[in-house]
Parts: sequence; C-alpha cells; structure tokens
Amino acid sequence: MMVTPESPAVLALAGGVGGAKLALGLSRCLPPGDLVICVNTGDDETFHGLHVSPDLDTMMYTLSGLSNKEMGWGIAGDTFTALGMLGKFGVDTWFNLGDRDLATHIHRTRLLSEGKTLSEVTSELNQRLGVFHEIVPMSDDPVKTVLSTNEGQLPMQRYFVGRRAEPKVSEVRYLGAADAAGSTGLHNALEKAASLVFCPSNPYLSIGPILALPEVRQKMRAFSGKRVCVSPIVGGDAVKGPAGKIMAELGKEVSCVEIAREYRDICDVLVMDNQDRALAPRVEEMGITPLVTSTIMDTEEDKIALAREILALAD
Repeated sequence: MMVTPESPAVLALAGGVGGAKLALGLSRCLPPGDLVICVNTGDDETFHGLHVSPDLDTMMYTLSGLSNKEMGWGIAGDTFTALGMLGKFGVDTWFNLGDRDLATHIHRTRLLSEGKTLSEVTSELNQRLGVFHEIVPMSDDPVKTVLSTNEGQLPMQRYFVGRRAEPKVSEVRYLGAADAAGSTGLHNALEKAASLVFCPSNPYLSIGPILALPEVRQKMRAFSGKRVCVSPIVGGDAVKGPAGKIMAELGKEVSCVEIAREYRDICDVLVMDNQDRALAPRVEEMGITPLVTSTIMDTEEDKIALAREILALAD
C-alpha cells in the first residue's frame, strides 16, 4: 500500500499513560502524515462546567512536551491556585485540574459551544501546541464508561480518581456507544492505514470504549494490514493503572495471554515483555504471533526502540 498523507502508515489506538508513551515513540519514528492516533473519550467528564477529555489531553501534553512525566497526567510545573479557591467556596475538588490545564478545558468548552465537533476542537488545540501528528477522538458523540462495583455504578473518573480504583468491579459498560458513531478520522484511518497498533492501554477502560462503537471491531476484523497489540500486562500485573485488578475481579487470567484472548479476532502479533517469555507458546496456540522483547518504556529511547520494533513488523 502506498503511503500518502491521505493513507497513513499506522493507526494507533490509545488511552492513558501507556498509550501516550508508545504514541510518542511512534511519533518520533514517523512523519505527521504517516501516523493517526485514535484516543479514548469514554472517560470524558464535565467538571466545574468545563468539558474535560483526560486521555486526549494526556496525549496532547505528551506529544507537545508539556506533560508532567512524574505523574503521567497534567502539565509539568502546573499550579493549583484556581482549584484551591474553588475549595474555599465549598466546591468539591476531588478531580485535580491545574491552572494551565484549566485553560485547555476553558478553550475546548468555548469552541464546543460554538458548534465545533470534538474532532475539530482536538485538531485546533494540538496545532496550537505544535503537535502536527493527527490525534483524533474515537467519537464526536458522548460515550460514558461506567463500572458496576460493590459501591454501585461509578463513572470511570469517579472510580479511578475519586475512589482510587479501590471498589471491586463486576462489569464495565459503555453507555451511549451503541448509538454513537466512530469519528471520521478513526474510520478513514481504518480504511486506509497500512498497520493497526493497539498501544499498551487498559483493555477495558481505554481500548474497550473504542471497540464498542458500531462497525469498528468489524472493520478491524477485515483490516488487510498488520494488526499489532502491545500487552499492558507484564509479569502478571499492569505496568500502570488498574487493568490487572479489574481483570482479576472479572474472573480473568491476569497475564498477556488474556490480552491475546481479548483481541484474538483482531490481532496478528502480540508484543509481550521478556518477563513473559514462557507464555509465548500459549499465545501462539491462538494463532497469534508472539514478539518477545522489552516493553517497559521508562525513557524516550525505550519508547522509540519499541516503536521501531513494531514498525519493522510491517516491512
């Protein structure tokens, strides 16, 4: 397949910190026209009257060089003066929004109120921050990831941030997904990309909402290029976040084998960490090719090295 700006080399699906790490590596290896990054919006929320898109913002801040690398979210060096003042007014401030971060949400909310789509707003925000690789939301329609827990129904941010992922999960649902449409950017890339990459993101909270959209999984099954999934589970637990805990609570095996099982109809190659080398035969039994390598991305060099290994699979 000839690669042109209208025909990207790679469509990457991502959400959260792990997804942003690999996306950064891919962006260092590919020019803007060759990479489309589709980001989860199932945990978008309204805080203080503002539309907040946590995963889109993490991706934008990471690729723009603004991200707080220590925390994995937000902007490096941000302050929380506005949030502190809201607290003085008696406002519940359990979801941290820095002062510079608030500017993003204020501007996004204003643009949305003018009638622009989330895709249009995302493109404008990224270009203003010097990010020219295409970042697209999974949908311009609202989808809400809700977890059924021993404390009741919890929206994703309330579960993950407000309750620190402590409640026991029995089900994950994607409210509105059946009636939502995948974004134009997502569908165009699914039809034209040469490779599909599942970043090492939470399969239930980050990738699950994307796959729940109508026609998306079907198009991935019919995808003619290489489909590569990077496991977010290493050595029997998630590298970061609650994916391992949720898997265990749902009665699933907490390993890269379960990741292969989740994606077996839409994955050709599973990239798994050296720590899990002994599990490679079980992955192969599912008809999926295992690629055993280092998947821990502590440095930018790590991110680039993993991205290069993934891109080499399509050669």
